[in-house]
Amino acid sequence: MVVVERTSLLLADADTVWARVTTPAGVNDELRPWMRMTVPAGWRDRSIADVTSGTHIGRSWILLLGVVPFDVDDLTIAEIGPRRFVERSPLLSAAQWQHERTVTPHGFGCRLEDRLTFEPRALTAVIPGGVRLHTAVVRAVFAHRHRRLVRSFGAA
Repeated sequence: MVVVERTSLLLADADTVWARVTTPAGVNDELRPWMRMTVPAGWRDRSIADVTSGTHIGRSWILLLGVVPFDVDDLTIAEIGPRRFVERSPLLSAAQWQHERTVTPHGFGCRLEDRLTFEPRALTAVIPGGVRLHTAVVRAVFAHRHRRLVRSFGAA
């Protein structure tokens, strides 16, 4: 299993950030312009914050440059709490994927933390350097997402 962690201190209050980062529009804003995730039918106007633990949301295609499908995420919110969720879902690229996100008050703003734990598919593991490349891509994607969050909410 591979673990990637990323933390940002943001100027906006925790509730404001949480309200945005749990929506499809908020997620896609973080991913732009390099990627976009589709939203399963019935979830376009909903928020992760409104579900209960164990809710299966459905398949979401991950699109490179917003148009080229390159991965699919079968989204399940395994745990939900006050400004915290844990998504546990298989991906086309990862046999196991867990994304834990917490947003907590901090100073005049909040702290947003992402912890990703994943197991690349067997094919990735047998390609020389495959796991390192997969890990580098996940790190880069979440570094980009956090830069976008700082751009939207300001750095504390």
